[in-house]
Amino acid sequence: MIGEFELLVLLAVLRTADDAYGSAILAELQSRSGRAVSRGALYVTLDRLETKGLLGSRTAGGTPARGGRPRRYYTVRAPGLKALRESLDALARMREGLELGLKHS
Repeated sequence: MIGEFELLVLLAVLRTADDAYGSAILAELQSRSGRAVSRGALYVTLDRLETKGLLGSRTAGGTPARGGRPRRYYTVRAPGLKALRESLDALARMREGLELGLKHS
């Protein structure tokens, strides 16, 4: 199982697709979750997910707009997709039958 924030980060990486670098992932997380997320918390989590083998990354060359600094892009690996499916399935099973108490008005 993965934690809630790890789940959100993996989903944000999938949503940003080919543009999955730190700032884009952070913007996606904040806009979709409605949560304030610190850059530090995001990068710690990205590193942890990569160490667990759930994410992969590659470094792309820097651009003049970035002062020549390289950018690191992330992708969800097969074990990350599996962990996402398992977590989402577990949430769906727990939520089953609770529709009346959880619906938004």
